[in-house]
Amino acid sequence: MNNNYKVIGRSVPRIDGPDKVTGAAKYAGDLKFPNMLFGKILTSPHAHARIISIDAAAAEKLPGVKAIITHKDVPSLKYGLSPARWDENIFCSDKVRFVGDKVAAVCCVDEETCYKALKLIKVEYEELPAVLDYLHAMDEGQPLIHDEFKRNINTEIHQEFGDVEQALAASFHVRTDTFRGQRAYQSPIEPHSSISMWDGKKLTIYASTQSPHYFQHYIARQFDLPMGDVRIIKPHVGGGFGGKMEPTGLEFAGSVLAKLTGRPVRMFYDRAEMFAHNRGRHAQHMEITTGVDKKGKILAVKANFIMDGGAYTSLGIASAYYAGALLPLTYEFDNYKFDMFRVYTNLPACGAQRGHGAPQPKYAFESHLDNVAADLGIDPMDIRLLNARRPDTVTPNDFQVNSCKLRECLERARVISGWDEKKKNLPPGRGIGVATGSFVTGAGYSIYRTDLPHAAAVIKVNEDGTSATLYTGAADIGQGSDTILCQMAAEAMGYRYEQMKIVAADTELTPIDFGAYASRQTYMSGAAVKQAGEEIKKQLLEMASTMLSLPVADLDCEEGVIFSKSRANKTISFQEAARRHFVLRGPLLGKGAYTPPKLGGTFKGAAVGTSPAYSFGVQVGEVAIDEETGEITVMGIWDVHDCGKVINPRLLHGQVHGALYMGMGEAAWEEVLFDDKGRIKNADLANYRVLTALDMPPVHSEVVDSYEPSGPWGVKEIGEGSTNPTLGMFSNAIFDAMGVRVNSLPLSYEKIWRSLKKKRKEEGEEGGRHVGLDRQIRRTAA
Repeated sequence: MNNNYKVIGRSVPRIDGPDKVTGAAKYAGDLKFPNMLFGKILTSPHAHARIISIDAAAAEKLPGVKAIITHKDVPSLKYGLSPARWDENIFCSDKVRFVGDKVAAVCCVDEETCYKALKLIKVEYEELPAVLDYLHAMDEGQPLIHDEFKRNINTEIHQEFGDVEQALAASFHVRTDTFRGQRAYQSPIEPHSSISMWDGKKLTIYASTQSPHYFQHYIARQFDLPMGDVRIIKPHVGGGFGGKMEPTGLEFAGSVLAKLTGRPVRMFYDRAEMFAHNRGRHAQHMEITTGVDKKGKILAVKANFIMDGGAYTSLGIASAYYAGALLPLTYEFDNYKFDMFRVYTNLPACGAQRGHGAPQPKYAFESHLDNVAADLGIDPMDIRLLNARRPDTVTPNDFQVNSCKLRECLERARVISGWDEKKKNLPPGRGIGVATGSFVTGAGYSIYRTDLPHAAAVIKVNEDGTSATLYTGAADIGQGSDTILCQMAAEAMGYRYEQMKIVAADTELTPIDFGAYASRQTYMSGAAVKQAGEEIKKQLLEMASTMLSLPVADLDCEEGVIFSKSRANKTISFQEAARRHFVLRGPLLGKGAYTPPKLGGTFKGAAVGTSPAYSFGVQVGEVAIDEETGEITVMGIWDVHDCGKVINPRLLHGQVHGALYMGMGEAAWEEVLFDDKGRIKNADLANYRVLTALDMPPVHSEVVDSYEPSGPWGVKEIGEGSTNPTLGMFSNAIFDAMGVRVNSLPLSYEKIWRSLKKKRKEEGEEGGRHVGLDRQIRRTAA
């Protein structure tokens, strides 16, 4: 393995840094076009209601209104992100299914007129009973949200590998725990926006999106257009985290309004509408049973989950499968049973959020594993080391794991966190917890059936050789993929990063790439970029061979200099060879493409969770609990990851910090709350409490030396997997501090305070002593 890299492995500055720090970067909502109109969507005030009539006559008379559309003006074809359940229409035609469902849209000369027009549209509803509690959505007699889905079951999963009941019967110890996860929302800073415009039969949309290709595919399908007549352009994007994977309705409505008016139409969601559109983390009920031997070796696991899907499918089928599919990845056991019901409710639809489906089940399992360890008197770190997955193994659900250094991560986290010393000696009210995580490095299969490559890239060297431009459909949504991919291109070409330029995420200019989801771009897009760069280098060395009268095999190129391996004084610049190539042979181009190999088993749902490579990680956290208020103070977090070869260390650690930030919010603060009518009570950033920079604790982030043989230069995932251990780590640290477990997310100060109060009451110590002291006494007695 060659580690003598010149460009990758360095913390080069972000290629988009100057534009972003100076405010020059333009987002979809910043763009302006001549004669541009503004559009807004009229949404439902009811959770469940039949539409009797829509009267837009008064609104149409309002000066400045250019067009109003309802379900009668748009295609009736249902859409969605998962082809297995297309269940959403551009506008509701028969009934609305949640507060915020789409009913009509207006298009006006300015935003103010839009809001006035929306108030003038009269919609007569017949209110229907609503299903707001997902745990009772399947009960007999509940209203059906979609007539074709009986008992409101959106997705039903039953998978079993090995013989779970036999293994549980043979276990030394069996424990069952139940946990609850909450609805959470991604809260990207940039609101959803789109600008649609037509040029004859060609539709162009500037969209705030994580995947221009999927947008192109679904927009073309909805309007029965050739893909070539739909152009999606992604400007800068201010965060997505899964929430900008699919069309929002803005793009569909805006396209129809632009067609009717013949003018560009900008559509947008305000913050409250973003919450209503949602597509964030599902709430779920998680029951887990585990059987272990005397030493704590896991023999069998049984998971029984129910998930609140909301009114539509979105990407929820994959979320449901992911919840169970990734549980057997981190630890080794052969017997595994997973049952899941994803149900419809009259609430906003849920979908993919950072870590897609995995963080809450990992919270439940990591909390449950600590309970098992406590039952057996085993150190939580030791039970994880005993069960940790090893390299070159296969999970019970047929995931091939190549590289895996989870044990090394655990051992390193143990050292740098001071685990052994702290676990025995922390003062009352202080606790330390550990949790592990793992995640896919790109999905093994695309969201819709296609044989197209998952990623492709083209590199064009400027005619004078002074710069090279990478053309990629990959989507930088703030994570830094433009920078990473330019580093990879430069390394493969033997070029300098500082001379790289990039054109990205424009379906007319760039080759296909499925975009930013499932932590796939460094691996999959990077593989295509590496191939394209190596093709450039091959052509350059052939040209240099002629110019230097040396065999190609004797030449190499690094950082823009072509040199002889055997003769120190024989060199020529990349620039000279590139220009000569253009003069004699025309454009100097390189191209590459990546398609994953066939992965996974043949059982139903086998495709979800498959990936060419898996990342692993460990987080240790130390907390202090105010026993009078339940307030949590995070004293420190130590993160150690196995993510393969690191391309840009600074960006990697930024991803870890970002993931921890989101995980901390979900662990302790964040929850989308509803009233008894299905209306969101905290659809703003004042009452939906996300962390700020001031709330971040000290974070120590490390990686272990790792190489993934299937990846370009040995890379693996880091962006989403870092969220997976966080919720469980906090749960276990709080448990260690209090001696009592809170079994539902978020682990709020109030829940902690109530748990402490209950514990004191049960122990007959109301108004009395510190639980930390109780814990200390128990340890002394032990």
